Amino acid sequence: MTSKERAALRAKANSLEPIIQIGKEGITDNLISQIDDTLDVRELIKIRVHLETSPKTPKELAPKLAEKLGAEVIQVIGGVIVLYREADEERIAEKKKKRGSGSAKATAKKKVKIKGMRARQREKEAKNPYAKYDRPRYKNDREKKQGRS
Repeated sequence: MTSKERAALRAKANSLEPIIQIGKEGITDNLISQIDDTLDVRELIKIRVHLETSPKTPKELAPKLAEKLGAEVIQVIGGVIVLYREADEERIAEKKKKRGSGSAKATAKKKVKIKGMRARQREKEAKNPYAKYDRPRYKNDREKKQGRS
C-alpha cells in the first residue's frame, strides 16, 4: 500500500467512531471473529484499546490483529487502532455457506395478531361469564346495557 492510499484511508477513518473495544481480556477468538465479520462489512474500522486494563499497548496489539485477520494497520494513535481490509466477495460467500441459513425455527417469522382491549375482554367473558364486571365502560356498551340498539 502506498503512502497516498494510506493517507486517504486515514482521512476516511478520521470521522469514524471506534466500534470495537479491547479490554482486559486482550485478543481472544471471539474478538477476532467479531473484527473479521466487521471488516467484511465495513472494510475500514477503528478499534479502541482501553489503556488502563489492556495487557499490551495498542502498538503491540495492532500487528498481531493485522496478521491474524489479513488486514493492514493504517494508524495507531493513542488508544485507537485503524485497520483496513478490502472486502473479498468469495470469502464472504464461503463464510455464509459454512454458517448455513440457520434453523428453520429461526428463519420462520412469527405471525402475531395484536388484539385490542375489547377483543381481549370478549375472550375473557367467553371463558368466564362473571368477567363482565371487569369490562371497561365503552360508549356502545352503555347503550346495549340500557336496552338501546
